[in-house]
Amino acid sequence: MTRRALTLLLALASATTAAAAPDLSAAALLPAPLWRGVRAAPAGRRPQVGRVLSAGSLRGTAHVGVIKVLDNAGFPIDVVAGTSMGAVVGSLYAGGLPVDRLWEIASSVKIDSGSNLSNRRLISLVLFDKLLSSENTENQVRTWLGGMRFDQTKKPFACVAMDVYTGEAIVFRDGDVATAVRASMNLPGIFQPLEYRHRFLVDGGVVDYIPVDAARLLGAQWTIASVTENDYTAVRPKSVLDSLEQVIDIRGSYMSREQRKQVSFLIEPPVGDIGMFEDKRIPEAMEKGVIAASRRLQGAEESLILASIPLLAADWAPAPAAAPGARR
Repeated sequence: MTRRALTLLLALASATTAAAAPDLSAAALLPAPLWRGVRAAPAGRRPQVGRVLSAGSLRGTAHVGVIKVLDNAGFPIDVVAGTSMGAVVGSLYAGGLPVDRLWEIASSVKIDSGSNLSNRRLISLVLFDKLLSSENTENQVRTWLGGMRFDQTKKPFACVAMDVYTGEAIVFRDGDVATAVRASMNLPGIFQPLEYRHRFLVDGGVVDYIPVDAARLLGAQWTIASVTENDYTAVRPKSVLDSLEQVIDIRGSYMSREQRKQVSFLIEPPVGDIGMFEDKRIPEAMEKGVIAASRRLQGAEESLILASIPLLAADWAPAPAAAPGARR
């Protein structure tokens, strides 16, 4: 079956009908057995699927809602890559925490719960020009994951930070997960660069907003990314910290234009108006992740089916006919 023919059949199958009775035609039922075949196939008989989680501050909690929908649908995920808040959520997901636990953790997040970003510390930052520590982030992630290392995660995981002295993107795939996640979301200008492995590391969102390349380093052949960008055209900074976040987000947005083209399938929860300090809106962000993923789920399934056809087709080929006179 050609790609064009399959696309036509999938389009027919996804078309809505005005009739009250369900459509039980062959065209309507075609995607179901195909999707079951993709879900059941191990990587190798379908493309290896990479789950990519963008940066995005507290907006990145929308990733949890996307994960919930994909997980409930049985969407196959083989490897995980994240940056900044995407690294936090991605590490917990790759570490094997159930979706309900991810939802619980995200719901409890406060702007100062993973750092010493309290009012008193912010005053110290402004008055005494002393950067804050993000050590509490590392401690929390280590507690949630039980001190897990990269080679112990349930799914292969990678996250990205930036070397503040060289501007290089540093991809972590080995060692302690909690330390790497801390580096990946270590906001420059607020937190002290993390000295680790002879590097001075800050938030990876500055150089790799949508870490699709990190997923490919893990072997991903088809990628599904959730992107939680700031709508900087609609948001007006109200503080120095808001302005700093906006500058980072603008850079990330320009960078992600090219990265979007490299992703196989995109899900974009509409969370661009949620600010860095609006932790009360985290439940809203997660629900928007659920809604966005639900609306795009069928398209994601069809996209992966199309990418899987060349590999699955080998199972559909008829067995070669026996030679004349051969024993049966």
